[in-house]
Amino acid sequence: MPIARAAKRATVRLGAVVLAGALLAACGGSSGGTSSDSAGGDVTVTVDLFGSFGYKEAGLYAEYEKLHPNVKIKQTDTEDEADYWKSLQTRLAGGGGLADVQAVEVGRIASVTQEQADRFEDLRKYGADGLKSRFAEAKWAAGTGRGGEVLGLGTDVGPEALCYRADLFRQAGLPTDREELAKKWATWDGYLELGKQYKAKAPANSAWLDSIGSLYSIMIGQEKERYYDASGKLIWETNPALRTAWDTSVEAARSGLSAKLDQWSPQWNQAFAAGSFATLPCPAWMLGYIKGQAGDAGKGKWDVAALPGGAGNWGGSYLAVPKAARHKKEAYELIQWLTAPEQQARLFEKNGNFPSATGAIDKAAGAKDPYFSNAPIGRIFGDAAKAAPVQVLGVHDQNIAQQITNALSEVERKGTAPEKAWDNARKGVANTMG
Repeated sequence: MPIARAAKRATVRLGAVVLAGALLAACGGSSGGTSSDSAGGDVTVTVDLFGSFGYKEAGLYAEYEKLHPNVKIKQTDTEDEADYWKSLQTRLAGGGGLADVQAVEVGRIASVTQEQADRFEDLRKYGADGLKSRFAEAKWAAGTGRGGEVLGLGTDVGPEALCYRADLFRQAGLPTDREELAKKWATWDGYLELGKQYKAKAPANSAWLDSIGSLYSIMIGQEKERYYDASGKLIWETNPALRTAWDTSVEAARSGLSAKLDQWSPQWNQAFAAGSFATLPCPAWMLGYIKGQAGDAGKGKWDVAALPGGAGNWGGSYLAVPKAARHKKEAYELIQWLTAPEQQARLFEKNGNFPSATGAIDKAAGAKDPYFSNAPIGRIFGDAAKAAPVQVLGVHDQNIAQQITNALSEVERKGTAPEKAWDNARKGVANTMG
């Protein structure tokens, strides 16, 4: 969620009654009595997120409050993750205005574990070290500090696919079968070639994709090393995989395949209902965003197919507790419940957030989504999650990514020469990193 995030769905059946009972027992300590940082009585746990993680929409807050009658949950959120992170940094520096639970996007988690560990609770003191087996190894490791501190619990991951408007494909004379399309766009060159065919016969005011920034983001999500190498060295300027993603995105702009829409902007949001683009690079969490913006009128028009060029990951987040939080124990109990396999499976069922909890991944395998033409999203995203590389995360991943996508926006919207835009990205990165 990111990178702004979203609410999503599917049709997974839930089970594991025994484990659910164990989790309720583990959470039960806060359903009555006092906590270490509360004087007793009702407690309002504040949660600050970016985008929409889907907890409220999936009914999880309401269920948690029912299970814990003395706890009320108050959520605030900021749609744009970059704005959220900037505000969070200001509040962390000042020590005030922080929520009990703060979200951290995966592109920022290295900043927390490597530079800000002293500003967040080590969740081991509340028992988090016993949760390690719940999570995929890479997800757990990324939220762990250099001294072994557990600084955040993983929410979702972002296995990648392509979402597309089957009705617009049909109007342009293109095939609509997801398996046939996956073969035609097995490579990114194939994807661009199909886009050129679409452009030749596209419905009025409809482009092949939303923006070249989203194309870049999903391509770079297929790489193990992007901005840093495994030793922590900055490599983004010399990384050939990054340059390939840049050049492919520039080619899409030059070929007139983009609707030139900045992701998360009001114009981009409105374009979902208007049919302004036919394909959308689509991590799992994007499914719910599409539903929210396209509405009921979009049901059955969208479909999902495997991604060109192999599997990748874009996004995923953590829930953390700042040291300045007022209700730390209650905050921990809430986030360990929200990130438990049962709740992660429900979020995928309702909203499409693909689980980082291993038990929930198995539950999601057979999921289909009627909104997306009954696409087998459990299989498509499950296969992508299994094949996605374990990415090297760096302190400034998100800042570098933002500067590159800003530069690509200059290419497609202002006509800036690609090498000039690349130089602007280089300068932007240098300014951001000081």
